[in-house]
Amino acid sequence: MTRQHRHPPLAGNADTPGSPARQRNELSRRNFLRMLSAGLLGSFFLPSWGGHLQELGRPLSTPPGELAAGSTGGLSSQQQGRVAYENIKVYARPSTKSREVGNHGRDTVLNIRAYVLGGSVPAHNRVWYRLDNNAYAHSGGIQPVETRPNASVYYIPPQGRLAEVSVPFTDAYWGPGTNFPHAYRFYYATTHWVSGIEMTESGEYWYRLVDDRWEFNFYAPARHLRLVSTAELAPISAGLPLEAKRLEVNRQRQVVIAYEWDRPVFIARTATGAKFSSGDFSTPPGIHITSAKRPSRHMASGNLAYNGYDLPGVPWVTYFVQNGISFHGTYWHNNFGAPRSHGCVNLSPEAAKWIYRWTQPYAPPDAKEVDETYGTAVEVI
Repeated sequence: MTRQHRHPPLAGNADTPGSPARQRNELSRRNFLRMLSAGLLGSFFLPSWGGHLQELGRPLSTPPGELAAGSTGGLSSQQQGRVAYENIKVYARPSTKSREVGNHGRDTVLNIRAYVLGGSVPAHNRVWYRLDNNAYAHSGGIQPVETRPNASVYYIPPQGRLAEVSVPFTDAYWGPGTNFPHAYRFYYATTHWVSGIEMTESGEYWYRLVDDRWEFNFYAPARHLRLVSTAELAPISAGLPLEAKRLEVNRQRQVVIAYEWDRPVFIARTATGAKFSSGDFSTPPGIHITSAKRPSRHMASGNLAYNGYDLPGVPWVTYFVQNGISFHGTYWHNNFGAPRSHGCVNLSPEAAKWIYRWTQPYAPPDAKEVDETYGTAVEVI
């Protein structure tokens, strides 16, 4: 999409070089990054920052805190993981140097019994998952998921409703039922626009989904999608003026930090743009603004056999560069902490949703797209 960006100052008059407010902001930033570098903030875990720092970007629904290497954290029995890579290896201990005890192919759904911090390799992501039979797999290739079927909703308004896949995956077809040709596989936490509902001869309800890229209609079982409520899309810190908010994307440390005036309020691990054999896709440095948003986007580009991609239902997309580079949720990997994208800032779906709600322009719950000439400042360093 084409957009004209107007770049506001990062923090208004309070951000004037040499001002006390700017000095406090830089001090907070330096102290925060010093803690990160010193290991005082775990790879995915965030301690309280004056009672205000949001705890997002963690790999699982676990209590906050930093784990020592080799220690474990307990999880609910409902926590599952979907293999997001073509294949993953399973080890006797949380280390690639340990004995290999098996492997699992893409879309295998595993029970995650605990998380473990392994050794120093890979350094950017030390989180491993303990599976059944005390086997271990690195977290990078496993998407944390749950299986939560839903009751069908029998009325869809004319403008449609946004829905989120609430099971590890569901298959979409070209018509309402498995007797129609298969179209796509939709994954946990992806978002899709529901435009209607139909009942099959067997009495099963199927949602009609509109593809936002090609405007095709797909169909998926209604019990596999959760309609997103208006309340959960309410703006965060909406009372603050535009100049009070700023996002920092630190490419060296692979983190995103949100500031309200001079105070960091949010951090999440990320995977920014990388260099591939087909070209340099590094996330562009500089000052940008979040001028456009989509709660769902079918992203596709290039030849799938040569560094291409075809990703329906990418959730919580917040654009900040005119050529389409954005913050967005990611379901095809869980390996944050190192560059790997085609320029975008990959985040967990939960972290991407937080940024979607926190940044301006604010998106109404029924908006399929928002495109303005203003937005929250983004500094890529």
